[in-house]
Amino acid sequence: MEFEQIYNDYFKSVYRYIWKLSGDEHIAEEMTSEMFYKVMKSIGEFRGDCDMRVWICQIAKNTYYSYLKKAAKTASVDETELQSIADPNACMEEQIIIQDETQKIRKVLHTISDPYKEVFMWRVFGELSFKEIGALYGKTDNWACVTYHRARKMIQDRLEGRIEK
Repeated sequence: MEFEQIYNDYFKSVYRYIWKLSGDEHIAEEMTSEMFYKVMKSIGEFRGDCDMRVWICQIAKNTYYSYLKKAAKTASVDETELQSIADPNACMEEQIIIQDETQKIRKVLHTISDPYKEVFMWRVFGELSFKEIGALYGKTDNWACVTYHRARKMIQDRLEGRIEK
């Protein structure tokens, strides 16, 4: 497979995943570019014993976490938070409500432990299938599905105040 095809096939999901992780478009652009540079340099090392998407997502995850270690040596994420993900045609009040809810979910998400947090983020933000998530962790797609649903339940419980953060 040619690099241009790989880039076209995976750019959108990698960018969106890193953007949701970081909450910053510029960081997402920078990290996505760096990640594809790493893919281009190491494409010859891809053995094909997993799906290309799984391999690329692992590089994206490692690239982002390396960035975090270099940038701040901290797990906290700047709360200047998400750009509005609301429909630009929606009224301003709806955008504010959606942005407020997104911020609450983001804060709660960062209080749950791994692998729940990561599986949830791969599924929602990275749009990976349960099979792809399972492959990332060397587990089954059933494990990924159960972990995702447990993460959703944790988030919902915390949002509703049933569990302390």
